[in-house]
Amino acid sequence: MLFGKRGKSGLVALNLDLSQATQFVNERLGKEVEMGGCKAPITTFIIEPFVLHDQEYYLSIVSERLDCTISFSECGGIEIEEDWDKVKTVYLPTEKAMTDEACAPLVASLPLEIRGIIGDFITGVFAVFQDLDFSFIEMNPFTLVNGEPYPLDMRGELDDTAAFKNFKKWGNIDFPLPFGRVLSSTETFVHELDEKTSASLKFTVLNPKGRIWTMVAGGGASVIYADTVGDLGYASELGNYAEYSGAPNEDDVLQYARVVLDCATANPDGRKRTLLIGGGIANFTDVAATFNGIIRALKEKESKLKAARMNIFVRRGGPNYQTGLAKMRKLGEELGIPLEESMKDA
Repeated sequence: MLFGKRGKSGLVALNLDLSQATQFVNERLGKEVEMGGCKAPITTFIIEPFVLHDQEYYLSIVSERLDCTISFSECGGIEIEEDWDKVKTVYLPTEKAMTDEACAPLVASLPLEIRGIIGDFITGVFAVFQDLDFSFIEMNPFTLVNGEPYPLDMRGELDDTAAFKNFKKWGNIDFPLPFGRVLSSTETFVHELDEKTSASLKFTVLNPKGRIWTMVAGGGASVIYADTVGDLGYASELGNYAEYSGAPNEDDVLQYARVVLDCATANPDGRKRTLLIGGGIANFTDVAATFNGIIRALKEKESKLKAARMNIFVRRGGPNYQTGLAKMRKLGEELGIPLEESMKDA
């Protein structure tokens, strides 16, 4: 479910038989909870064999900008935050390897007979952490079963920017949405479209009633456009975050633009709206070709654009940008929709 403190939230039960576990799940499944300011229903429970144990340990590894923070405690479990003064921490610079010497402060107070076992375990977990490009691992708690470390509860976060080098090791892994985040039908459509193309197509609705909408080429440019709208004092009116890049073909752009325009023109209320079609200076994307898909969508949605009193602003640079802007200018005249195009300072 992608949130912590499950034990303190009454979402963990121990040492139940199957009928008790079924009752426990049924009493909580589908109920809405609030975590980190987000509300969502509980949809998933994990049932696993109960491991009888006496001692609970805590271990976490966090990747920081210049080092890794490795924390260990002999007092693991749901009260770990209250016992944080008992947690030992070492900071390992990025260029340094995890050695017995580096690990020694973490396990120094353990009984001698298990000190080496847990020290080797921490070193091994760190090796996996680096090899698979984790950004975070937490085992709370882990215990010893027949003298061997055994994680009872674990969560991890992978660095998705390392997918290009780890796709074979990770396998067919799916990066889930944050807790409380549910895709709308339009966002789902774009997400599925993005998975079918070698280009990048992103679309997130921020405010369905917003009056400023964007259709921006390039990840960096899309962030700059959104930030600028906010800096000018209109963040509350920003309807979406959108980005297309990687030279999508005309058909992909057409389907993508249809979604953006449908959301941007929904439920007209008589007030003027703005659509920003922009981007930076493309390196290899044919601006005229991508504009063809947008132009086709604009023609299809002519009546919706007029009903929403849409004003369109276009700014783009790159291969064939003059041709693309000329087509946009002509379209505005044909449809009778306010449309301004620019290539200033590019």
